[in-house]
Amino acid sequence: MEVLRTPEARFDGLKDYAFAAHYHVVTADDGTELRVHYLDEGPRDAPALLCIHGEPSWSYLYRKMIPLLTGAGYRVIAPDLVGFGKSDKPAAMDDYTYSAHVDWMNQWLRGLDLKGLTLVCQDWGGLIGLRLFGDNPDRFDRLVIANTGLPGTAMLTDDVSAMMAQMFAMVPVPDAAMVGEQFRNGGPGAFLYWVKYASESPSFSVRDVFGLLSNISDEVVLDGYCAPFPDDSFIAGARKFPALVPLLPQHKDERLKNDAVWKVLETCGKPVLTAFSDGDPVTKGGEAPFIARIPGVKNVTVEGGGHFLQEDAPDAFAREIIAFMNAS
Repeated sequence: MEVLRTPEARFDGLKDYAFAAHYHVVTADDGTELRVHYLDEGPRDAPALLCIHGEPSWSYLYRKMIPLLTGAGYRVIAPDLVGFGKSDKPAAMDDYTYSAHVDWMNQWLRGLDLKGLTLVCQDWGGLIGLRLFGDNPDRFDRLVIANTGLPGTAMLTDDVSAMMAQMFAMVPVPDAAMVGEQFRNGGPGAFLYWVKYASESPSFSVRDVFGLLSNISDEVVLDGYCAPFPDDSFIAGARKFPALVPLLPQHKDERLKNDAVWKVLETCGKPVLTAFSDGDPVTKGGEAPFIARIPGVKNVTVEGGGHFLQEDAPDAFAREIIAFMNAS
């Protein structure tokens, strides 16, 4: 496995990101060592929030929330998933699978022996983070689920998955503008356009993704999100993530693994908060399965947030997390 590491100079002077870097090494199936970067802020003996980012962001996404949460007395741990941020980046798209991401983060979680955690997860942070919870429920005290999903066989039957495969075959290779139009129109195939754009379009751009899914206009902030990717050789993980969402027939094993997590979620009795934003075109309505299937879920809507609610509505999202922590 060829592995790339973003030069440290790319992260010098990032806006609102003056946090100490921490690292832990995990091992891929072929024996390759991968360095995982994470932030660890606030009192070490305080209740800990494990904040996991998604696609194509990194721990920079939580930079506005970390001072709010540590200021409320909490410890905040925010890793960069492999392929993102300051973590190592396997160079080939085929190096990335859903189960590999879960394995790498399980190694990280257990290697640091983290316990008493509240999971805060968004986008792929939910697909991976909830699998971590399913594998290690005793390490978690509560869950905050935001703008994400956990596709299993109940919502994606074999017939539905086969239909999606037929639709995917008919989707042209789009550019960013076409993906944006699909999301704005709310079409049922919008996510398939997103998958094909990320995995196949020669014009795929991390900066354009934030143009699609956020209202960020500050070029300095966009530079921060793009800092981990000096050139296109570093973006294999970002290109692969959408195609790993287990929608198609070849992903059934991952849906079955997610079914096992749903069983834990339905029976664990842990406090759960769903906090989806009011302006996310990707996961609109995605809180419904969690509310329907997990007993006692507390649900709130974070107003003024798009897909990256940590960026768009950090104060509101942090307030909801703090209130949930205080109440549970």
